[in-house]
This record gives sequence, C-alpha cells and structure tokens, in this order.
Amino acid sequence: MSRIFPFTAIVGQERMKRALILNAIHPQIGGVLIRGERGTAKSTAARALAYLLPEIEVVADCRFGCDPNLPATYCDECRARVEAGEVLPVTTRRTSFVDLPVSATEDRVVGTLDIEKAIKKGERHFEPGVLAAANRGLLYVDEVNLLDDHVVDLLLDSAAMGINVVEREGISFSHPANFILVGTMNPEEGDLRPQLLDRFGLAVDMTGIHDPRLRVEIVKRRIAFEQDPDGFRAAWEPQEQALSERIRQARDRLPLVTYTDQDLFAIAALTSEFKVDGHRADIVILKAARAHAAYEGRLRVTDRDILLAAELALPHRLKRQPFQETALEQSQLADRLRKAQEQAQAEAQAAQTLTQGSEDSKKALRGPTR
Repeated sequence: MSRIFPFTAIVGQERMKRALILNAIHPQIGGVLIRGERGTAKSTAARALAYLLPEIEVVADCRFGCDPNLPATYCDECRARVEAGEVLPVTTRRTSFVDLPVSATEDRVVGTLDIEKAIKKGERHFEPGVLAAANRGLLYVDEVNLLDDHVVDLLLDSAAMGINVVEREGISFSHPANFILVGTMNPEEGDLRPQLLDRFGLAVDMTGIHDPRLRVEIVKRRIAFEQDPDGFRAAWEPQEQALSERIRQARDRLPLVTYTDQDLFAIAALTSEFKVDGHRADIVILKAARAHAAYEGRLRVTDRDILLAAELALPHRLKRQPFQETALEQSQLADRLRKAQEQAQAEAQAAQTLTQGSEDSKKALRGPTR
C-alpha cells in the first residue's frame, strides 16, 4: 500500500474530495462521476480514498463479505446457514478496491449461474462477479463513458439498490452489492448519455490547477512520494488516520441526522427553479446534505449542507445548449436557496393561518361554551 498516494496530500480539488467523502459516508447517494482532463488526480483520489476507509467487520468465510451486524442484507448462502442454525464466524478486513476493466461484459459484472448443474443435479451454483468483489468496498470505473451502456446501467442499478439479483431460466440468486461507485472520464473522448449522467448521484468537473504556487506544491509532493513512498506515507499518516476516524464517526452519526419539511421544500423549490427533470436530484441532495451534516458532527441539516450538496448534485442534471457551461457557483445557489427558504416560510405561514381559521370557524359554529 506504500505506492498509494495519500488522500489528504492531494492539493486542491476540494469539490472532488468532498464528493468522494460524502459517498464514503453514505454509499446510497449513488456514486460520483469525475469528469476532467488528463493529469488531474482522478484515479489517484479514488485509490487513495479506498485505502483510508475504516476497516469493516465481515462474515469470515463469506464470498460476498456480508455484514454480520445486518442479517437482513445477508446473501442467500449466509441466510441459509443461519436458518440451519450455524453461527457465522466474524473477522475484520480493509475496505476492498475493485477496478472494473473497460472490456467487462455483463456476466463478468453480475456473475453467472450454472444452469447445467442446476438442471442435472438440482444444485444452485453461482460464480461471483465484480459486484460481489466490490460489496462494501469501492468500485472504480475508469473511462466509464467507454463502457457498454447496458453495463453502466447494471452498475448504477446495483449502486442505488444495494443488491445484485441474477436470474437465469427461472433460477435466481441474490447477494448484497452495497459499494461506493466512482466513475472517471475525459469528456474529450465522448460523453455519457443524459439518462446515464442522471443516474450518478454526484458529479464533479475537474480542471487543472493554474495557481503557480499550488502547481509547485503538487510537483514537490509528487517527487517526494516517488523518491520515498514509505517515508512520504508515514509523514501523512496522522492526517490519514484522522480523516479515516472522522468518516467512521460520520457513518455512525448519519442515521441520527434529522431534517424538516421546510428543508424538503427548499430542496424541491431549488430543483424546480433550475428546471431539473424527475425527482432523483431532490433525493440525492437530501442524502448528501445529511452525510455532510454527519461529517461536520451535527445532527441537523442546515442551509450550508443543502448548498454544498446541490453544488455536486445539480450541474450534470441541468439542461444545456451546445457549448453552454453547466457549472454552478455558490452565489447562484445561495441566492436561489434564499428565495426557496422565503417561499417555504410563506407557505408554512399560509398553512398555519388556514388551520387557525378553520379552528376559529369550528368554535363559532359550536357557539359559546358554558
């Protein structure tokens, strides 16, 4: 692992790092698509994130790395063993990093069922695929725009649902497929269809850093890493451990993070204002906002959480004309969110007035009380 550049040593690219961390805290956000020119640390960041993720508990001899603390998510094999009265052995391991090749086929991704063995011997034999190896880990897809669209659909479906179901000739097998999906691409080599873009929870457009001082710092760190990888990692290990622990605590805190109807209305008004199709963006913004609140140690979503989430969830979903930029600045989002909050407050006051008026009418009809 000494050859993996530390995540915390990456210079700049704060949006990309935030998007990756939020997905690490809450994989159900639906992954992150990183679009950018060559040499902007896209693949470096993905590999570095997997290395610093906290260790996880797994069923020791499970092919899919099932979580022993969540029986509802067990694979078919673990479920059958528990029903037979077996106590599942538990161990811990590092978070896995799985690299999906561009040439991957559907069977390579989802796995295969041996139909011949099922027919002749009545045995259900499943050969795991990439999704099985990636369960509870990080699945990295470089040049995702060059993958077959059907394979990309399968990946995004599993990332959203957290389960992989394979069915052949009336025989089915299911296992958990809860992973952090990271796709990278160079737009110069072609883009994804809008339908597939929308399926990625978050997206970041990367550009090279133009500040000379930061560029110098990038060169210094890279050269130092290449000359002494072990020493460089050791120097950054305290920051790596601190971030790893912060992500672990945020994962534990996430289920406790609350939000209000006014937050939901603000998100809905924001997506409506930008004329975003469908409702996936609203759901993603809420999930990412909760993850960000958990990351900052809070149990309540704030406007800042919504803004930072929208900055990552909206740009790739905006309708645009050729050569039109889709980047959203914080000032734009803050202005729209302020209007949305004002509208939400007005709606709440109107509803309260209506309720109060209804109560007054009921009292008037009942007459004076004795």
